[in-house]
Amino acid sequence: MNGVIIQYFHWYHPGDLWNEFAGRAARLRELGFTAAWLPPATKCQFGKEGRGYDIYDPYDLGEFDQKGGIPTRYGTREEYLNAIEKAHEAGISIYADIVLNHRMGGEEEELITVHEVDEEDRNKIISEPMQVSAYTRFTFPGRNGKYSGFIWDYRCFSGIDIARKEGKKITGVFKIHNEYGTEWTDDVSHQFGNYDYLMGADVEYRNPHVIQEMKKLDPLVLRDYRSRRDPARCAETPFFQFSSGMDHIHQNRTKARLLCVRGILEG
Repeated sequence: MNGVIIQYFHWYHPGDLWNEFAGRAARLRELGFTAAWLPPATKCQFGKEGRGYDIYDPYDLGEFDQKGGIPTRYGTREEYLNAIEKAHEAGISIYADIVLNHRMGGEEEELITVHEVDEEDRNKIISEPMQVSAYTRFTFPGRNGKYSGFIWDYRCFSGIDIARKEGKKITGVFKIHNEYGTEWTDDVSHQFGNYDYLMGADVEYRNPHVIQEMKKLDPLVLRDYRSRRDPARCAETPFFQFSSGMDHIHQNRTKARLLCVRGILEG
């Protein structure tokens, strides 16, 4: 029998989604749905105003007092787990949307070297290298090292879109200079010349420490359900090596069967 999946969220949903879904899981199964796609559960830069794609801390699923409170827009970690449990009890598989492409909402500014590129052609450099300050250091003080003590800094990112130069805010697409290069990786879509950069602080998957940290993600994020990755068009080869490296999760974290779906941005 073919399965039927429902996307159980939309951009304008008011929140408290986990409790709503838990209360409707049985009815959804009666209606014939065999799977549900849920939005990103992680804490966002904009707290309860975030939709999950302005990802701040992948380990905070509504557990820590960060970015204005404990719950995400959709609820707490306990409510999320309960929603998954109710879905499984009803015979519904869960597709969890997880964002591995970028971070937003760093706590500390760093002085870094960047150059600006044309937003319509990211291979076209439109400025000389310059020093700017940007919020590229993520320390997660509200989590206080639980699950991971990894500190993200500019070496963990390849690009940004907001910075300050000589005290003034500047916006655009800026390539970060670090030991992993001054150019974008070429193992991405060639839309806009090179689509390595999408938004926020773009994760630098050429950094081996980043790869190791991503493999250590809370088993909850990668264990109890299928996942949809967002987005694939902007992801580089080491990212796909991590993605296809779900064998690592199978071997070291869980015996559960994992199915991964990658999202592709068009237009």
